[in-house]
Amino acid sequence: MKEELAKSSQSTISSFQVFLIHVCCGLALAVGFWVARNVYSINLIFDPTTTLRLIWAVEFPVVILLFSYFRQKPEKCSYLKAIARGLLGLPVGVLLNVLGALALGAPAGLQYFERTASWSLLMSSLTFVPTACVYGSCWTDWHRIFACTKPKGPLDFMLCLPAHGAVIGAWFGAWPMPLDWERPWQDWPICVSYGAMAGYVAGMVGSLGLALMHTGGKQLKAE
Repeated sequence: MKEELAKSSQSTISSFQVFLIHVCCGLALAVGFWVARNVYSINLIFDPTTTLRLIWAVEFPVVILLFSYFRQKPEKCSYLKAIARGLLGLPVGVLLNVLGALALGAPAGLQYFERTASWSLLMSSLTFVPTACVYGSCWTDWHRIFACTKPKGPLDFMLCLPAHGAVIGAWFGAWPMPLDWERPWQDWPICVSYGAMAGYVAGMVGSLGLALMHTGGKQLKAE
């Protein structure tokens, strides 16, 4: 019975809707970069803290407003409640990303605090907030998507792959940091941020492809 309910919930979103959401989220990242460069004349290399905050300020409202629309059990959870879940999920995601970054070797000095906090705000918006809006605190769904990595349909693909892509991209982005090239972009968290956003975009492309395969397979079976 639980599996049938989960499958039916996945059918509430089409591959076209997945495409639109990913386009909006990707455009929000691009707009954040554009505002930082053309309005404030800054970028990640020369002012990572302010740039990351600007990108987050554009990306976060788009993410929370779009993903709250696809909340599960809308008869019990209103749109505003889903937004509230995303707002509550943001600081939790920030804390988890900070702890994860520090555990993997991110600098822990006070001079890096603002940079780490700004990076974690963006990472939480890319990885934690969407699932908080959709599934709230349902441990079963969180465990299925992130611990077991077993997405069941387009909605799960849309949550799982971009989040994993952002984390994996950040990890790969950290590789050049310890090298003795003495480049300004090697400083924390510049290359990690670029890697996270590149991985996030790659995850969106992958989730769209899987969503198309999933809905296409259903159509073939129906025929």
